[in-house]
Amino acid sequence: MITGVNHITLAVNDLPRSIWFYTDILGGTLRADWPRGAYLELGELWLCLTLSDAPIAPRNDYTHIALTCSEADFPRLSELIANHAELWQDNSSEGASLYFRDPDGHKLELHTGTLASRLDHYRAQSESRMRIH
Repeated sequence: MITGVNHITLAVNDLPRSIWFYTDILGGTLRADWPRGAYLELGELWLCLTLSDAPIAPRNDYTHIALTCSEADFPRLSELIANHAELWQDNSSEGASLYFRDPDGHKLELHTGTLASRLDHYRAQSESRMRIH
């Protein structure tokens, strides 16, 4: 049985730049690094950055990684991110969200909600076609 996400690995073209972004901008903690990679912690997330020999091709679909942030920290962190990252979508969902790209174009989201708050949001909408289980 799956008990959670173990880690996420992202290929990057410039390792020092990516380490800077994930530590200085997103507040992650560098736990280990080597010439072709790094391990970071962002909250409970274990993030592996690995140097790619090929250029990273940014995705054009909706695939992205959402990172949790407290409502109290959201305004400060979202302003910092917006000053250092390309935004790729406006928020139209429940809860505060900021959609941005990391230096290699990986799509990320800063979000304050939870699965429970999202489901409550849809339960409250009588016109919602979503089936909640």
